[in-house]
Amino acid sequence: MAAHIIVFGNEKGGSGKSTNCMHVTTALVRMGFTVGALDLDLRQRSFSRYCENRAAYAAKTGLDLPLPEVVGLPEIAQSSLLPGENIYDRRLTEAVNSMEGRFDFIVIDCPGSHTRLSQVAHSLADTLVTPLNDSFIDFDLLARIEPETQKVLGPSVYSEMVWQARQLRAQAGLDPIDWVVVRNRVGTQRMHNKKKITDAVDALAKRVGFRIGPGFSERVIFRELFPRGLTLLDLGDIGIKNLNISNVAARQEVRELVKALRLPGVEINF
Repeated sequence: MAAHIIVFGNEKGGSGKSTNCMHVTTALVRMGFTVGALDLDLRQRSFSRYCENRAAYAAKTGLDLPLPEVVGLPEIAQSSLLPGENIYDRRLTEAVNSMEGRFDFIVIDCPGSHTRLSQVAHSLADTLVTPLNDSFIDFDLLARIEPETQKVLGPSVYSEMVWQARQLRAQAGLDPIDWVVVRNRVGTQRMHNKKKITDAVDALAKRVGFRIGPGFSERVIFRELFPRGLTLLDLGDIGIKNLNISNVAARQEVRELVKALRLPGVEINF
């Protein structure tokens, strides 16, 4: 059976993409699935560094922390390329082919910018997760809006890239992408601006075809966990048995996100 490919993509940095990616990946490994991972952000490498921090902390403490297998992009000689073939297409294709048959899930974390690697990765996605900060600055990546009324005028650059990826999958006879837009850092208070964003996202979801999923609130603990490579699912492993109210709520957000993705064969048990 082919691996289910989950792509975390957003062309804007700072959306919490790598944090979402790490928590979903760790949850899947904890549930007993085999997971291979690719980090396509060749410059910042946030997801790779998260995994490296995790492996280092596990080695230092002797803890058995579940990890995905992070696979690097292979080096390709220019002389081996076919006429007109893009080297990044070949590198990504060979990396994914090397993972097929070995994993239940392949998780790909894309950079917060438009790259050829990211564009190709989107066309490979069975499930596409797009974290979105709760602001019109981030929403502008998905759609153009009328400034006075906030009415959606049409899709923007990122939505158009997803549409192109869907076209490529359709031409190849593959199943459609299940696109889930995850709203991160949503304020707990009911604000007028929050309602405007909610209405705009709902309208765009119907227009361009994505589902809306629950994301993560703005919490200090997410920043504190990164240096050790930990997730909210690991707190018991490091001796934190009595979670405070904020940690319980944050753990529930992880649960709700994984549930909302509707991944094949996944039954939430954490």
